[in-house]
Amino acid sequence: MTPRDTDSVAAVLPQRGWLTALRRHRLLSQVLLVAGGTAGAQALSLAFAPLITRLFSPDAFGLAGSFSALVSVVAPLAALTYPVAMVLPPRDEDARGLARLSMGLAVLLALAAVAALTVLQPLLDRHLDPRLAAMLIWLLPVAMLLAAMQQVMQQWLIRRQRFGVTAKVAMIHALVLNLAKATGGVLHPVGVTLVLVTAAASGLNALLLWWADRRLGDGLVGGGRGAPWRELARRHRDFPLYRAPQVTLNALSQSLPVLLLAAFFGTAAAGHYSLAASVLAAPMVLLAKSVNDVFYPHVASAVNRGESITASLAKTTLVMAAVGLVPFGAMVVLGPWLFALLFGDPWWQAGEYARWMAVWLYFAFLNKPSVASIASLGLQRGFLIYEVLSVLGRVAALYVGFRVYHSDLVAVVAFSLVGAMLNLALVGVTLLRARRRDQGLIKT
Repeated sequence: MTPRDTDSVAAVLPQRGWLTALRRHRLLSQVLLVAGGTAGAQALSLAFAPLITRLFSPDAFGLAGSFSALVSVVAPLAALTYPVAMVLPPRDEDARGLARLSMGLAVLLALAAVAALTVLQPLLDRHLDPRLAAMLIWLLPVAMLLAAMQQVMQQWLIRRQRFGVTAKVAMIHALVLNLAKATGGVLHPVGVTLVLVTAAASGLNALLLWWADRRLGDGLVGGGRGAPWRELARRHRDFPLYRAPQVTLNALSQSLPVLLLAAFFGTAAAGHYSLAASVLAAPMVLLAKSVNDVFYPHVASAVNRGESITASLAKTTLVMAAVGLVPFGAMVVLGPWLFALLFGDPWWQAGEYARWMAVWLYFAFLNKPSVASIASLGLQRGFLIYEVLSVLGRVAALYVGFRVYHSDLVAVVAFSLVGAMLNLALVGVTLLRARRRDQGLIKT
């Protein structure tokens, strides 16, 4: 699809209707296909949530949320984000080579994590919940390895544009995962149960994606060898140099509230925050990941062909701003009441958190097209600098809440407002860079 095709969407819609226009414009139809699977997965998770929150206490959610926060921080380091580069090479053989490179690194880094956690065990015992500290030494490296497998399979299917497959797998994964949580809640409703299910989630998703890819034929396993690993690692070195630290810092900045709430106010406070974050992720994941999965290869292809991207980037951002306004706005107004109604009176505080987190996550939602364009625009180094500043700003906001006001709610409010401003700045900078790049093409 060319930029001209994308730019003509608005003109076609009134004449042919929404369905016809979407069929004729591949990018939008692919976004909606992925969004449909993600929507189904989120609907299943939300349907199970009232049951699961009544089986498990906020303390149990806080323990699982703390573990999930730690996994999200180390997951990008599991393969140094080389899987994300699989979309870029012209040849499938080189993409397979990147997959093998990623898994080789994942095994080595998981073993390194075991050694590091063994050395750090006394420190973990002092600063983490004893139940969580006891499990990390063997469970966190396994979760890292499974996360790398999931990343490899996801990026391979994105490269092959198997969006229908990923949509179906997302729904099956959500169903199995939530059934496991509900069953565990009936049999043994403690935090360790939720932690174990959380640790296995990436492995389940990777297995489902591998099975679906295998049935399609010409899958990831097999094929030619492609370029040597050393050459592939050198060619895509900007991913471990810039993207891996950036993604890790981003995950750290978003995980800090859970970890610090658990440290300063107990795992119950962390549980409230974890539930709020998971519920607010529903509208965010619904379209945000879908747009990223489709827009990322679209922008990479357009840049490789020397085509303009500013119009597509701006229009997709505006559409997401309009779509996200209703769900996030409703949460700002009705958050505490909705949480108490859906999940029970003990979760009112989670709704208070959600009210302010919705402001931050709205801007995080609409910046996804910009994030998907960063690698193709050569902004990974700048993005890393942005993440360093982001972490510093968010840590400062949390510090004010915890140390100055001694209030968990003030900490969440300050953290959310800083996050909103940072995401808005990222959108503006990326649009300016895209415009300068397109102007350079015109001059050339």
